[in-house]
Amino acid sequence: MDEGLVLDLFQQAMLNIIILASPLLLAGLFVGLAVSIFQATTQIQEATLAFVPKILAVFFTLILLGPWLLKKATEFATYIFSNINNFVK
Repeated sequence: MDEGLVLDLFQQAMLNIIILASPLLLAGLFVGLAVSIFQATTQIQEATLAFVPKILAVFFTLILLGPWLLKKATEFATYIFSNINNFVK
């Protein structure tokens, strides 16, 4: 297993992590931003008000994109496990 292969596998793994985590993080980011703007305009300064909408947004995003996220993760794991003999040589 040479350094180039290790770096390539590491790069693919990091890219998959970013692709899988981005939709959930972006959903939480945009909902948090919207709630913060709402709090600023209405002068409601309740810290727990932003927590529930963010959790719900991440939950619904996970429900909507769950099959796609699972497919992407499974494809990468299948690639790694099916080529493990080539990687160890």
